[in-house]
Amino acid sequence: MQLFYTPELTSETKHYTFSKEESKHMVRVLRKKEDDVLHITNGKGAVFLAKITIADQKSCVVKIMSHEFQEPKSYKLHLAVAPTKMNDRYEWFLEKATEIGIDTITPIICDHSERKIIKAERFEKIIQSATKQSLSTYFPELKPISSFSDFIKRHSDDQLFIAHCEEDKKQSLKQVLKARKDVTILIGPEGDFSTKEIELALANNYIPVTLGETRLRTETAAIVACHSVAFMNEN
Repeated sequence: MQLFYTPELTSETKHYTFSKEESKHMVRVLRKKEDDVLHITNGKGAVFLAKITIADQKSCVVKIMSHEFQEPKSYKLHLAVAPTKMNDRYEWFLEKATEIGIDTITPIICDHSERKIIKAERFEKIIQSATKQSLSTYFPELKPISSFSDFIKRHSDDQLFIAHCEEDKKQSLKQVLKARKDVTILIGPEGDFSTKEIELALANNYIPVTLGETRLRTETAAIVACHSVAFMNEN
């Protein structure tokens, strides 16, 4: 099955006209034609069955025939991850985390961050592509970039964890993680979180955890954390 994404669709929608860019891709590249049936999601859990009524590469029109709603997961995962020095590594993380299953991503700027600018529009496209590829009906939310301190002060969840590399009393994430509970995990930059940041997190009820016995790159640590949460919550 091929899944298309159109956030504007609702249960009340009867007909929909795709943008010029999307229409060109569907008709010229994918060679879709009139009467072809499409599966479309709005990224909010709904899947629409639609038939092409006008296969125009400038304005492709579909008629909505039916729709169904898929229930969300029993938990929500929020990863706050410092941008990596090499931008392609962060993009790799976004793609793989989306495929595995993540709900919210916040890029955070830390004391040791070497990259402090992100390309949000490009990140959104990577997330959309990965969501469609994995046939998920829920699109992860990319939050605006935030400083570490601002994020800590304004965010809370059922479970709060910070993964850092300092020698300290830390528990394995898999030992303290609880299933079917919302969770936030902080992943630092290549230079790790500063001692000050770790202390601030602990003062705000974050639990220090380890993701394994070896030192991981930022993007690898984020994927390990994402998969650990997904695995814990498998039915």
